[in-house]
Amino acid sequence: MAIDFTLSPDLEEIRDRVRIFVTEVIKPAEARIEGRDGDAPLEGGDRLAELIGLRKQARSAGLWLPHMPEEWGGMELGHVAMAMVQAEAAKSTYGPWVLNCQAPDEGNMHTLLHWATDEQKESYLRPLCEGRVWSCFAMTEPDVAGSDPTLIQTHAYQDGEEWVINGHKWFISNAHRASFAILIARTEDDPELPQAANTAFIVDLPSDGWTEVRQIETMHGSTGHSEILIENLRLHDSKMLGGRGQGHLLGQYRLGPARLAHCMRWIAQAEIALDMMVDRALKRYSHGSVLAEKQGIQWMIADSAMELYQSKLMVLHAASKIDRGDDFKSEVSMAKHFVANSLNRIVDRAIQVHGALGYSTDTPLAHMFQHARWARFADGADEIHQMRIAQRTIAAYKDHGSTASATGDLPI
Repeated sequence: MAIDFTLSPDLEEIRDRVRIFVTEVIKPAEARIEGRDGDAPLEGGDRLAELIGLRKQARSAGLWLPHMPEEWGGMELGHVAMAMVQAEAAKSTYGPWVLNCQAPDEGNMHTLLHWATDEQKESYLRPLCEGRVWSCFAMTEPDVAGSDPTLIQTHAYQDGEEWVINGHKWFISNAHRASFAILIARTEDDPELPQAANTAFIVDLPSDGWTEVRQIETMHGSTGHSEILIENLRLHDSKMLGGRGQGHLLGQYRLGPARLAHCMRWIAQAEIALDMMVDRALKRYSHGSVLAEKQGIQWMIADSAMELYQSKLMVLHAASKIDRGDDFKSEVSMAKHFVANSLNRIVDRAIQVHGALGYSTDTPLAHMFQHARWARFADGADEIHQMRIAQRTIAAYKDHGSTASATGDLPI
């Protein structure tokens, strides 16, 4: 099968519109919000009003919900097309949120579209698509490895037409402001398969029995990742999402494309860092020439360019497999691991080329580096993806006498 990532004229036009909207509308607003225009940063109602105003402009510009079907108010773009949208939108901190294709809401929209009943879609997916509410996905726990959901300890038992749930979650992104959560809990004590132990539920927020303990402070501040204590939370049968024992399958369905969406946004950040690296190298003069003429700096630029190229190809290929309905697990794992690490290396090199300036907050690089670090363990730690990649590679060789099918199954 031919591999062609050339965009149609219609998609080229969409990419151009996203790029212009980010450059001319979102970035100037970002400067106002963050106080980089000479005035004080916006806070409270003023900040929220600015952000909501940006969303209204995005809808008017026809750049709303690029990943969702038209019947839900979206642009109905496939994953390859979404790669170019996210790579442009994420050149601003607020870009994906303004277009309503940000994590975790984007993944939750896909999940609800595929797994929810008609009633659940109207109650939860509709307002999410309209931008009236926010959501969260509550799976990670403090006492077990977040990369292995078969170990989940949050437990639900049935009491008539209700489920009583107790447990402890943390690093639940967006929980502080969410109107509902998709909660993963253990409902089966002795399943035939460990992957059949968990069930997904929808929780209206706030709810009795759901307590936000704190917003967890991270290396780049308080960012809305919450610790949640669940004590005798009662949910009606109608709040079950996707069927009993289907929680693991639902989570994996959600996380595959969601991991790739993160990669798309990370590529945008890596490209910004590389642009800044080259710009600095062309302008900074030292020891008889600009930095761009020094071999050591050229190596940094070359390594970064090659890694960014590889990242783009891996993401586009994995996205094309999702669009075709092929098995994409290996390709997404490889892309997630490679892009996350490339982002860290490229931003680090950009800081090095900037010297002390890059370490300061006078450029966005320090902030970008803090954000980049979480990429190596979010949605599956490096080591988990490496383990899975190795397992699939060994299995391919055992089954076929060749590892070709585990390395993209490409025609070379």
